[in-house]
Amino acid sequence: MSGRIEEVTSILKQQLQQFEVQVEVDDVGTVIEIADGVAQVHGLQSAMAGELLEFENGVYGMAFNLERDTVGVVILGPFSDIKSGDEVRRTGRIVEVPVGGDMLGRVVNSLGEPIDGRGPIEEEGTRPVELKAPGVLEREEVNTPLQTGWKAIDSMIPIGRGQRELIIGDRQTGKTALVLDTIINQRDTDVLCVYVAVGQKASTVASVVDTLERHGAMDHTVVVSAVASQPAPQLYIAPYTGCAIGEHFMYEKQKDVLVIYDDLTKHAWAYREMSLLMRRPPGREAYPGDIFYLHSRLLERAAKLNEERHGGGSLTALPIVQTHGGEVSAYIPTNVISITDGQIFLEADLFYAGVRPAIDVGRSVSRVGSAAQVEAMKRVAGRLRLDLSQYRELEAFAQFGSDLDPATQARLARGERVTEVLKQGERQPMPVEDQVLSIYLGVNGWLDQVEVQEVEECVDEFLQHFKGSYPEMFSRLQDTQEIDDEYAEQLDEVVHDFISDWTGEEEIEATEEPEEPQRDAG
Repeated sequence: MSGRIEEVTSILKQQLQQFEVQVEVDDVGTVIEIADGVAQVHGLQSAMAGELLEFENGVYGMAFNLERDTVGVVILGPFSDIKSGDEVRRTGRIVEVPVGGDMLGRVVNSLGEPIDGRGPIEEEGTRPVELKAPGVLEREEVNTPLQTGWKAIDSMIPIGRGQRELIIGDRQTGKTALVLDTIINQRDTDVLCVYVAVGQKASTVASVVDTLERHGAMDHTVVVSAVASQPAPQLYIAPYTGCAIGEHFMYEKQKDVLVIYDDLTKHAWAYREMSLLMRRPPGREAYPGDIFYLHSRLLERAAKLNEERHGGGSLTALPIVQTHGGEVSAYIPTNVISITDGQIFLEADLFYAGVRPAIDVGRSVSRVGSAAQVEAMKRVAGRLRLDLSQYRELEAFAQFGSDLDPATQARLARGERVTEVLKQGERQPMPVEDQVLSIYLGVNGWLDQVEVQEVEECVDEFLQHFKGSYPEMFSRLQDTQEIDDEYAEQLDEVVHDFISDWTGEEEIEATEEPEEPQRDAG
């Protein structure tokens, strides 16, 4: 009996020695005011800026304003059940979203939660939605093309992997169509895509998803949806969520990622709404003073990472901004223009005139330039922008004069045909070798003898003829993506024979570049 007592005593002593007092302290606050998706919370003195806070009903909020006695919280979900007196608990975590390969092909909300009815997503971890952009030493030069499939863009306004290229224009000028075709064009590449819909109608987002699925592009795409019917905080956080999802693939998988923000105008509206509800001082156009920082800290995260140190992944950003009446000097457009590496300006008048894509070459620019072009495109598209710019100028000038000199007529004729070559319908992204051949015909004057209304048909038939009758030459262009002098001579012979048969004229030659037109002072 005494042995049993000693055994029990030793066990108790051992357990007492291992006993540790663990004190859990919850930082709890109280809602003192709530309205329009924002709440004032008292008692969270230790809350961090951007911290995730949990309300009694399980809805999360984000610490937005840190004031002396209260914390201004924006609510990331339905807020109708939250009332004064409810408890709010700190989570100790900055707002973060789940990330992982299982997100590809899915539609998620601004918190990374699936909303497509296809079940839960197996996450590989989480990433903060706000993260410091990579520094100079972490980056390397942008020099790898991101082919959009649009002849007008890949030839004149090339986009490189890791670049930030703004797409700007009035509503209904083809901005979303342009980026959707760019996503579709990545089907057979290693580029992953994230499409962020900010403030769009739910039906529009559904249409985008349906389009991507029909064209086999949803398998490499994540859609982040924050529709117009949702509270402003969810619209505000959506672009950062999309960026965090893309950064996971860039940093962890060393992948090339394309992120599209459609659009940042509505994102700025949501931030303004939140700021005004929080009684932050309004500035120009009632936007808060840090509206520039809103977009700069987002777009600066686009980068091409150093190959040796960080694996060489990239994040390319295509933000969209909506203008009114073509006014690019408004507050938000000028902000984003100054942040990005160039812009593609879509002109409403060109759109209504049937020029698709309606790109204004005079106001569109890529600051990466030919560094993000294949050698063949550099050779054939070298003077394309200048030709088109001069054509647009002469076209306006010719409206006021009936008697035009031959040089002006020749430039107008060349410009008309080049414009026809660059026209392209939706959902018809074109491989770069087809683009090169099409533009080669236009800029070298081979189409000058073809009627304007027949240019599109002529180019399409030439591509079919070239691929079918000269497969070795086409394969060589595909493999090398270069046009040297020898190849150019062979190509000229092929084009000569085709255009001769097309027009019925034997004496067909590539027309030299038209002379500069002479303008009378009168």
